[in-house]
Amino acid sequence: MPRTYSEDLILSISKAPTDTPGAELARVCIDAKLPAKYIAEVFGVSRMTVHSWFRGSLIRANSVKRIKALLVQIHKDTESGRLPAKNLTDAKAYLRGFMHQ
Repeated sequence: MPRTYSEDLILSISKAPTDTPGAELARVCIDAKLPAKYIAEVFGVSRMTVHSWFRGSLIRANSVKRIKALLVQIHKDTESGRLPAKNLTDAKAYLRGFMHQ
């Protein structure tokens, strides 16, 4: 099972504006059990940057475009039963396909 998100982070995300790509990414990643560490690797940023996105900080336009594409795919894979990830290996393997796009 992938490392869970802290209760503090989940609480702050629930209070974050819901109309930001970062907040939507946070909610989807929590539900899909995709750790922020691996999301950071996909985008070539730090884990702290991903957590800042989750809490509503500004995201560069090129990253927003990639986030939106990732969200579409995560939603599809959640509906098809491929997600949530069963363990860290599955989560990393799933996100590896999105690296360097």
